[in-house]
Amino acid sequence: MSDAPKAIVLAHGDIAAALVTAVDLITGRGEVFEPLSNRGLGAAEIDALLRERVDALGARVVFTDLPAGSCNFAACRVLRDRPGLIVVTGVNLPTLLQFATRGDASDADAVTAAVARGSGALRVLTGPPRVD
Repeated sequence: MSDAPKAIVLAHGDIAAALVTAVDLITGRGEVFEPLSNRGLGAAEIDALLRERVDALGARVVFTDLPAGSCNFAACRVLRDRPGLIVVTGVNLPTLLQFATRGDASDADAVTAAVARGSGALRVLTGPPRVD
């Protein structure tokens, strides 16, 4: 899938790389994403890295891990001067799996489906009632 559209996963530590590795193991389509880490970088450095990679890849979608984290703040700053860029925050594995298997869907439609899948995957599991 060498002509796959590129999206960036920007997250703290090794989270982005781990998520992209899992997508590749499950679907074989990890090349859809470029993982980036904020490790050891200040705000200006994260911005510069993200801008460079968005432009180099022609990326139209950036996934980040935390809504109030440095990765998402950087993505929102880049969003201001990159028309058409879409930023999705709170990314999880089901979100990326859905996006990676998007078929011919537009970026907007693929993101909408991916966010629905990621949100829908959250569950609270409990065991039988505890008897004391």
